[in-house]
Amino acid sequence: MMNIKAFTLVSAVERELLMGDRDHISIECVECCGRNLYVGTNDCFIYHFLLEEKAMPTGTATFVATKQLHRHLGFKKPVNELCAASALNRLLVLCDNSITLVNMLNLEPVPSGARIKGATTFAVNENPVNGDPFCVEVCIISVKRRTVQMFLVYEDRVQIVKEVSTPEQPLAVAVDGYFLCLALTTQYIILNYSTGLSQDLFPYCSEEKPPIVKRIGRQEFLLAGPGGLGMFATVAGISQRAPVHWSENVIGAAVCFPYVIALDDEFITVHSMLDQQQKQTLPFKEGHILQDFEGRVIVATSKGVYILVPLPLEKQIQDLLANRRVEEALVLAKGARRNIPKEKFQVMYRRILQQAGFIQFAQLQFLEAKELFRSSQLDVRELISLYPFLLPTSSSFTRSHPPLHEYADLNQLTQGDQEKMAKCKRFLMSYLNEIRSTEVANGYKEDIDTALLKLYAEADHDSLLDLLVTENFCLLTDSAAWLEKHKKYFALGLLYHYNKQDASAVQLWVNIVNGDIQDSTRSDLYEYIVDFLTYCLDQELVWTHADWLLQKSEEIGVQIFTKRPLDEQQQTSFNPDDIISCLKKYPKALVKYLEHLVIDRRLQKEEYHTHLAILYLEEVLRQRVSTGGKDVEATETQAKLRRLLQKSDLYRVHLLKEKVQGAGLPMESAILHGKLGEHEKALHILVHEMGDFSAAEDYCLWSSEGQDAAYRQRLFHTLLAMYLRAGPSAQDLTVAAVDLLNHHAREFDVTQVLQLLPDTWSVQLLCPFLMGAMRDSIHARRTTQVALGLAKSENLIYMYDKMKLKGNAVRLSERELCQLCQNPFGEPVFVRYPNGGLVHTHCAASRHTTPSSPSPGTRT
Repeated sequence: MMNIKAFTLVSAVERELLMGDRDHISIECVECCGRNLYVGTNDCFIYHFLLEEKAMPTGTATFVATKQLHRHLGFKKPVNELCAASALNRLLVLCDNSITLVNMLNLEPVPSGARIKGATTFAVNENPVNGDPFCVEVCIISVKRRTVQMFLVYEDRVQIVKEVSTPEQPLAVAVDGYFLCLALTTQYIILNYSTGLSQDLFPYCSEEKPPIVKRIGRQEFLLAGPGGLGMFATVAGISQRAPVHWSENVIGAAVCFPYVIALDDEFITVHSMLDQQQKQTLPFKEGHILQDFEGRVIVATSKGVYILVPLPLEKQIQDLLANRRVEEALVLAKGARRNIPKEKFQVMYRRILQQAGFIQFAQLQFLEAKELFRSSQLDVRELISLYPFLLPTSSSFTRSHPPLHEYADLNQLTQGDQEKMAKCKRFLMSYLNEIRSTEVANGYKEDIDTALLKLYAEADHDSLLDLLVTENFCLLTDSAAWLEKHKKYFALGLLYHYNKQDASAVQLWVNIVNGDIQDSTRSDLYEYIVDFLTYCLDQELVWTHADWLLQKSEEIGVQIFTKRPLDEQQQTSFNPDDIISCLKKYPKALVKYLEHLVIDRRLQKEEYHTHLAILYLEEVLRQRVSTGGKDVEATETQAKLRRLLQKSDLYRVHLLKEKVQGAGLPMESAILHGKLGEHEKALHILVHEMGDFSAAEDYCLWSSEGQDAAYRQRLFHTLLAMYLRAGPSAQDLTVAAVDLLNHHAREFDVTQVLQLLPDTWSVQLLCPFLMGAMRDSIHARRTTQVALGLAKSENLIYMYDKMKLKGNAVRLSERELCQLCQNPFGEPVFVRYPNGGLVHTHCAASRHTTPSSPSPGTRT
């Protein structure tokens, strides 16, 4: 793992300042509290220095130590440990197995002479359980075998609180609340000194190397484990962090978040608590003390004191980013959260994410880059600005300062590699499409959509049209020039339409269809223009292009009039007479439009029906002249003519009859006779001129549509009489008569038919007719009988109800009151309601409503 520079080693107390030329003096312990630095030596002296920190332009710091005073403790033993209790203004000094209290400023022992005797080492509880702020809780490892003791230390006195036995001889201790983390001879344990309960952590051989027990936070400790591992443990006996791998010969350890610092006989190593990786190695020989004091890490040899000055986390992170170590930088940035104010951290962390995003982007790690950009709420213009010419010319955007990356543009980033450039453009297309409808796009929608349009157009992407036909914020000037540059004229028309410039859009599309400009986006562009103008509300624009559309195709072009939405606004915007006048030059279109008016919209206007019928007739006559017969097209037109003549009652019958006369159109002539009520003439043509018996039957059916049964019966009797008048010699008419009776038995009066039929016809010949007639007669009689029976039954029910009501006795006394007027009855005459209520006859006659209480209902 590549190193980063997390700390700088700075000298704090030079050898000469401490010991001058006395080589026999060596440093045994150090303590730092604010600006106060205390040093304990092997000759039982305590030295007091004031530290002055000076910032350097490089972001590091230097220290100048000024000696205040020094004092001999009166023993011939070294000072083993020092610990400052600033709230008490006291310094706890362990020397010759006794903890003495001295004044922090003048180093004089307290007048009371209070001390703790029989201690081999001690630890202050930094998470005290005692609520007294002017009291320090201290745990000592006693000179007694397998014993630890808890003391309360005041300004001038000490008080023992608890003595606890341990399974083995304790060697080192750290305290948090009621919990002691102890290094015993063969293992580490957690001991609750209040309850006496203990929990084993893991084995450790103290004979091979001294143990390390370090409180690093609330209810968490750092321990020197076997195999060169720095192990983390909570008071619950579990580890919430992975161990760090340090040297087998570690002498001391300290924590300066987010780093664990370890000291061995040659090096100071720095490991991250976040990813457990070794980050830095500093050569440091003959070191034997490593401690952290309120975030300040001090190391010492026997002759000098040094301070590990951390570089600002932000600088460390920037160094990692500069070396493209994105994951490490992000891990370190997240870990910095606890050391930086929330608002400042959010700003810093967002910028780090953005920088990391651009690093991943430059390495073509697009998925990672996208997530970083989105989570950091990157101003998307920072990304767009890397792509030449994508930002609108009107944009006033300037890149972030200091810059988030080192690239001028995409060309520099990809070094001209076209494949990489294409990948970057595809990524931007995808990213912009994802964020354009999210909060990330707020305020930048014009820039995003304009850039997206340019990318789509350049790449000939299918989504270009989707962008332009939905809500978008593409800037017209920039987008139009770009689309024209890339010959996307159809898309340009969509852009004009979206910006309410329909005239420009349609003219552009017309030019494409005419071949004036080339664009193969849509092969059905002519049909698209027709459809566009069909739904266009600009009447003038439709009239402007109507002739062009009709000249291209009458059948399709006329759809701008025939397929218009039939809402009220559209119906009133185009006058049918104006359209008909326009279409006179286009006969096929005119027919289509009149069919639309007559058949689709069902306009009840005589001139439209007549006009359409005449056009049909003229076309039929023209086709008959040109072909000398009836081809498929003529038959279709004739079918339309006949259908119109049959269904419509609005055309001018006499006018059409004159035009049909002598034209060899017997069917049409018969239909027109029928419209004038001349049914015998019509049937005569169908039967005797055309010999089309099926058409004659159909004539009777459609001519009687909407009429009563008697009218239809008369038509069928007329046709039957016409068949029978020809006599037996006309065999085909006889067969037609028999078929007519057998197929339409319901349409005849059987009595009249039997009187008309020749006596020579057999019953077998008319069997279907007679069976149908009998069936209908029987059915009618039985239906009548059922109806009569139901009526009688209903009448019987009513009679029963009436008799039931009349059969009940009614008692009338002088105390009975009329329910309407509340007066007594003067004579035995009354009206009784079904619920039993009695009223005067005159009251019942004068009231149309029933009594309110009780409601009598219908009177009887």
